[in-house]
Amino acid sequence: MSNSWMEIACDVPADITDIVAEYLAGLSGSGVCVENLNVDAFSHSEITHSPVMTIRAYFPDTDDIDARVAEISTFLSDLAGQHPGFVFSKPAVSTVRTEDWSNSWKANFKSLRVGRRLLIVPSWEEARPGPDDIVLHLDPGMAFGTGGHETTRLCLELLERIMDEMPTLISPSVLDLGTGSGILAMAAVQLGAGRVCAADIDPQAVEVARENLAANGLAEQVEFSTTPLESMTANYDVILANILAEELVRLAPHLNERLTPGGMLVLSGILAEKESLVRNGFAPYPLNYLETHLEGEWVALLYRKVSGP
Repeated sequence: MSNSWMEIACDVPADITDIVAEYLAGLSGSGVCVENLNVDAFSHSEITHSPVMTIRAYFPDTDDIDARVAEISTFLSDLAGQHPGFVFSKPAVSTVRTEDWSNSWKANFKSLRVGRRLLIVPSWEEARPGPDDIVLHLDPGMAFGTGGHETTRLCLELLERIMDEMPTLISPSVLDLGTGSGILAMAAVQLGAGRVCAADIDPQAVEVARENLAANGLAEQVEFSTTPLESMTANYDVILANILAEELVRLAPHLNERLTPGGMLVLSGILAEKESLVRNGFAPYPLNYLETHLEGEWVALLYRKVSGP
C-alpha cells in the first residue's frame, strides 16, 4: 500500500460546491474534503461558509496526476461557462503522506483547563498537572468533544460543581447522553460518580468513548450503550445531555422519566436564541429550572427534578 497520496484542490463558488464534490468523489473513488477550519463545531448551523470553497480530492501517487489535472480542468472550464461569475482557476496539486493526512488535525487540539480542577490533555502530549488537578487523557478521533467547544465546557463546569456539592459519601449515578468522545463520562468517574453510562446512538462514537476511557484506566467503571433513551429502563441521579435543542425538546418526557427524584439535569448544545424553545419544552414536567450558563453563543440549562409527590 502506498504511503502517500496526491491531493488535487479546486477553488469553486459555494453554490456549486455539491456539483464539483460529487464529480471529484466519482473520479477519485474515495471521499472528498470541503475545506473548513472549525475542527470542533457542534452543528452545521454554527459553521460560516466562505463564498469560495476549496474541495480536495485524493488519488494514489501511482496515478497519472497530469492526466487527472487535465480532466478536472476541462470539467471546471465547462462548468464555468454554465455559471456566470465563476472564474476558472487551475487545480493545485500537492503530496500528502498517509500519516500526515490522519494526524494533521491534532495541531489544533492542545491541553485545556476547564473549571477548577479538570485538565484535558491530548493522548499524544505529556500532562503537567497541578497537585489538585484531575487529568483526562483524550483522543477524540471522529467523535465530537475535545472540551474546546463551549457546549462541552459548560457541561464539564456544571458537572464539576454538581459533584462538589454532593453530600459526603454519596456517589451519584450519571448518564452521559450523546457521549461522543466520552469526555463527560470520564470526568464523572474521576469526580466521584458511582454507576456511569456512556450512551450514544452512533456506534462509532461509543467505540471512541470506550477507547478513551480504557486509555485512562476507567473502562471497567463505565457501561457503554447504543440503546436509544426511549428504550432505557434505568434511572440516574445526574443526566448530562449535550445534544441539539430540538432533540432535547423531543426527548424531554424521556429525560424526565429517567431522572431520579431530586436528581440534576444538565442540558447543553443549545444556541442562546433557542433557550426559550427548550425551557418551554421542559415546562410541563416536574423539573425545577435553576439557572442558565452562557458562553459565547451557547447556553446550558440546569434543572432539579421535584422530589416530592
